[in-house]
Amino acid sequence: MTLFAATDGASRGNPGESGIGVIVRDADGHVVLTIAAYLGTTTNNVAEYTALIILLRRMATLPCTRLEVRADSELMVRQVNGIYKVKDARLQRMCAEVQRLRKAALYELIVRYVPREQNKEADALANRGIESREPLPAEERALLLSGGLC
Repeated sequence: MTLFAATDGASRGNPGESGIGVIVRDADGHVVLTIAAYLGTTTNNVAEYTALIILLRRMATLPCTRLEVRADSELMVRQVNGIYKVKDARLQRMCAEVQRLRKAALYELIVRYVPREQNKEADALANRGIESREPLPAEERALLLSGGLC
């Protein structure tokens, strides 16, 4: 089964208050997962990577043979796909975590860039995460912190 996801990280200031948004749909367009969470103060790039990492970790609970992810961060998409070199140390760790999760996945992972106008749902969820100030569940936050990702 193919699933389609959109991810976004938002930061009000860079760095600034940040959030993530994720929406996953099945082939019929039914929503199977949404995430809107507050990250605290971080950069937009860290928020973008965090959204993708949280999605990939949660995919373990969803039946899937192929996951197509769309994101409006050209930098993140090109880094994850090996087109751009990752220079920032924190983003290097985050990109390595994405690659680790990709390798361990029981599904094919495709990550594509889309213009911001085509990513409005994920953007709205990321902004809702900031406004709600509702953080990620403690165990997910602890995993991010223990790996030096956030």
